[in-house]
Amino acid sequence: MERDTFFTRDKTFYKTLFHLMVIVALQNLVAYSVNMADNIMLGSYDQTALSGAATVNQVFFMVQQVTLAFGEAMVVLGAQYWGQKRTGPICRLTGIALKLGVICGVIIFVAVSIAPVQILGIFSNDAAIVTAGTQYLAIIKYTFILFIITNIIMAALRCVETVNISFYISVVSLLLNVAINYCLIYGKFGLPEMGIRGAAIGTLAARILELLIVVLYAAFRDKKLQLFKNNFLKIDKDLRSDYRKVGVPVILSQVLWAISVPMQTAILGHLSSDAIAANSVATTFYQYLKVIVVAMSSATAVMIGSSVGRGDMKRIKSDARTLEVIDLIIGIVLGVALFALRGPLLQFYNLNDNATSLAMKLIVVMSVVMVGMSYQMPVSMGIIRGGGDARFTMIMNMVSTWAIVIPLSFMSAFWWQWPVVLVVIMIQSDQIFKCLPTFIRMRSYKWIKKLTRKDA
Repeated sequence: MERDTFFTRDKTFYKTLFHLMVIVALQNLVAYSVNMADNIMLGSYDQTALSGAATVNQVFFMVQQVTLAFGEAMVVLGAQYWGQKRTGPICRLTGIALKLGVICGVIIFVAVSIAPVQILGIFSNDAAIVTAGTQYLAIIKYTFILFIITNIIMAALRCVETVNISFYISVVSLLLNVAINYCLIYGKFGLPEMGIRGAAIGTLAARILELLIVVLYAAFRDKKLQLFKNNFLKIDKDLRSDYRKVGVPVILSQVLWAISVPMQTAILGHLSSDAIAANSVATTFYQYLKVIVVAMSSATAVMIGSSVGRGDMKRIKSDARTLEVIDLIIGIVLGVALFALRGPLLQFYNLNDNATSLAMKLIVVMSVVMVGMSYQMPVSMGIIRGGGDARFTMIMNMVSTWAIVIPLSFMSAFWWQWPVVLVVIMIQSDQIFKCLPTFIRMRSYKWIKKLTRKDA
């Protein structure tokens, strides 16, 4: 038994952690670049097209969060089974998550097909932006279900520490997307100049390729899970019950938070067209660095879940404390980097002077927010939720978002009529004040819960 220390001294722990974190971060970075490519190319093409795509991305953000919720609920359970080297339950959990994910994807697809203008009108009252967004949405909506299936399968592979394939898929997808974007947005090589619709076609092609590669890999190359050989769609009532117990708080927390984010963006969208463009640029850079934090959360959930599955209490605690400190260090580095690079990054965009000045100020705000977010997200969603306690994260997110952030955001924008920068501070404030309850819960160690069953 390893001697009880504040930090984990096992070199294998750090090697596994940073391998998972780096590969997942690169995968997330490249995957996010598929949307980023649309933003940058459309930003240099036309500001209205940029804002239209940014508005549609609020809808796609919902799809991402639904996918993340189903995948992370599976990882919470699956990682504990992987700690015991039992892959059969992980396969059946994958089937459960896929079925639920596809159902939600179909619902969102139908909604945006029936009422695209009304839905985009929630996020902007500018008719030109809504018109451009509708053209983009008409094509991008076909990517929703493809994205869900691809990412839930990749989450299943992540449960068993198979992450390299996700990175390779994302690289190939990005290259295809950029190539098609360049040809169809600007009308190169004799192809028609399609503007925002060209960007959507590039993204659709990339999503199709992603799904094709991950299915072929899971079917023919994967030796750990072997999803198709293990009949992953088989009905398992006991595991479905376990998934529901973990999944309901994870999904509820993620979805309710995801609903709040477009609402917050809608607040800025109703202030001015410059505000939505500046916020789109500032949050794009923030989200780009956030992929590292998300990767840390994902890697942490797998590491902690695996530790809980093995049942070594002293090791679980030292692993958690080590991860907590690493999270804070990463946050400080990312915050400083975002602040230092704000000038060069804005040169990629063709914004008017007012929007550029506003974007510069918002990036400064997001630099501070980055530090808080980099601590509370991996600790609450990686350590605490990954250790089996999904309820705490759900309650904290619901209270902070719906009882504090949303009311303050609406009042600061429409009642007090504060400047855009102060409104953004209100919108992002939860990333700072959630740090305290997260720290207290983390150090209580009451989040350690073994979720596996012997007969699964």
